[in-house]
Amino acid sequence: MEFRQLGSSGLKVSAIAYGNWLTHGSQVEEDAAKACVRQALDDGITTFDTADVYADTAAETVLGRALEGVRRESVEICTKVFFPTGPGGPNDSGLSRKHIRESIDASLRRLQTDHVDLYQAHRYDHETPLEETMEAFADVVHSGRAHYIGVSEWTAEQLRAGHELARDLHVPFVSNQPQYSMLWRVIEAEVVPTCEELGIGQVVWSPIAQGVLTGKYRPGQPHPPGSRATDDKGGADMVQRWLRDDVLEAVAALGPIAEQAGLSMAQLAVAWVLQNPNVSAAIIGATRPEQVTENVKAADARLDDDVLRAIDEALDGVVERDPGHTAKSSPRSRPS
Repeated sequence: MEFRQLGSSGLKVSAIAYGNWLTHGSQVEEDAAKACVRQALDDGITTFDTADVYADTAAETVLGRALEGVRRESVEICTKVFFPTGPGGPNDSGLSRKHIRESIDASLRRLQTDHVDLYQAHRYDHETPLEETMEAFADVVHSGRAHYIGVSEWTAEQLRAGHELARDLHVPFVSNQPQYSMLWRVIEAEVVPTCEELGIGQVVWSPIAQGVLTGKYRPGQPHPPGSRATDDKGGADMVQRWLRDDVLEAVAALGPIAEQAGLSMAQLAVAWVLQNPNVSAAIIGATRPEQVTENVKAADARLDDDVLRAIDEALDGVVERDPGHTAKSSPRSRPS
């Protein structure tokens, strides 16, 4: 396993991180989830990403139980706050001081630890002053309940403003967690250059585009049983944008490229995001332990310029690059 600095901080994370969005507490049973975590540990993964909202808090609970007995100092546990986790009251979501302070304590109880390594704002809260949010994060760090802070899906402008406040408050703001893949490159124009300047690393989610870049979805054919596209607990909604015939035909053209590189299509997809020097880690998910092992092999892959050009040619016309999508990911009002 390769280990990378998280931004310009001293924290190192595994280049492949294990995430449990849409799996633990939802798509797979707990025994299967624990088996995947054990496999991740066996394969050298030390960085585990979750969020309080995943499976309505169950994902954190499952991860906490799965990591029982593991030396706490040997892993990096990352979680997030923003989306609703209570009965839907006016303060059960967002990045207010109240919600952050209550949420970190609840997350620590579920994860069975006294601190997380990285605490992240899951989205930007337009209803809370940024100063209030960053001061609350500073309290979390200064009290020892988190070592570092990060965000997810913030725009370049939001990142710059948050980083300035964090610096004034002596809080290590070290990461951003955006969606990033061969098909979804919206961070490249604005977010990545800003983060390179500020010393913020990317911990990217969905490097395989919700499974589409594995090549298992074929134009005009039924979706494979048990795949993300057949998941009625949220997975099908997320993958829908990539199930157009033109996208699937372009993705199919990646098969020979992967074969020539000696990689599976999934490994090619994960290796591709890791070629970006601003990417500290790529988050993978799994429903079976063997999926973990396959994806981990991408950490050692290096794609030469000919392979990168071939990928761009194959996907020409179906790649999403509009940086405006990042702003759209944060709701204008708090979700309930």
